[in-house]
Amino acid sequence: MIPISDINPRRKFPYITTSLIIINVIVFIYQSTLRNPELFIYKYALIPSNLFKLGGFEYIKLITSTFLHGNLIHLIGNMLYLWIFGDNVENSLGSFKYIIFYFLVGIISGMTHALIYASSGIPTIGASGAIAGVLGAYFYLFPNAKVLALVPIFYFFTVIPVSAYFFLGIWFILQLIPGFINFGKAGVGVAFWAHIGGFLGGIILVNLLGGRKKEIYYNFYK
Repeated sequence: MIPISDINPRRKFPYITTSLIIINVIVFIYQSTLRNPELFIYKYALIPSNLFKLGGFEYIKLITSTFLHGNLIHLIGNMLYLWIFGDNVENSLGSFKYIIFYFLVGIISGMTHALIYASSGIPTIGASGAIAGVLGAYFYLFPNAKVLALVPIFYFFTVIPVSAYFFLGIWFILQLIPGFINFGKAGVGVAFWAHIGGFLGGIILVNLLGGRKKEIYYNFYK
C-alpha cells in the first residue's frame, strides 16, 4: 500500500514540516551536484562503529544523516510520508514542540540502529527513522483518521480509504518481521530497527510532550 493522502483536516499550515521537506530536497540537490557525492555522504552519514569509538562530532551525525538520501526514489518516498502525516502531528504538538520531537525521534531511531549494529562500518542515511517517529505519533493521536492508499489488485491499482490504525499498524509489522529475521546482520540495505525504534519512540515522546488522542469526525454529503 502506498499512501496518497489522509482525510484529516489541519488547523494551520505546517511550516516546520514544509521546511524539513525543503531542506531535505536542497541537501539532495547539493549532493547530486558534487563530483564525488559518496565522500559527502560518508562524511555526514551515521556509521555505528565510529559512533561508539570516536564520539564527539560523530554524535552530530545522528542528525545530519537524517538529511541525506541515496537516490531520488529514496527521497520522494520519505518526503511523501512526512508530508501526509507530519502536518497533523505538527498541528497537535505546535511548531516548537514538533521540531524538538522530530530531532529527538531522529536521534532515538539512529541510536537504536547503532546499538544493534554496533560493529558495522556501513554508512546509514535517510529521514525514514525520524519519519517513523512521526508515524508513531500519528498512530497514537489519530487512529481513526482515514488514509487514502493506493493498493494493487492483480494487475490494477485502486485507491481505498483505510484507518490510520490499520495502515500504520501494517507498516509497523512490515518493519518488525524483517527486523527480527535480520537482527544483528549488517548490510541488509534497510535500517528496519531505526524504523522500529523511531516508531515506538514517537508514541512515547508525543505523550511526554503533551500530545493527546484526537477524535476525527466526518460529514458525509449525498
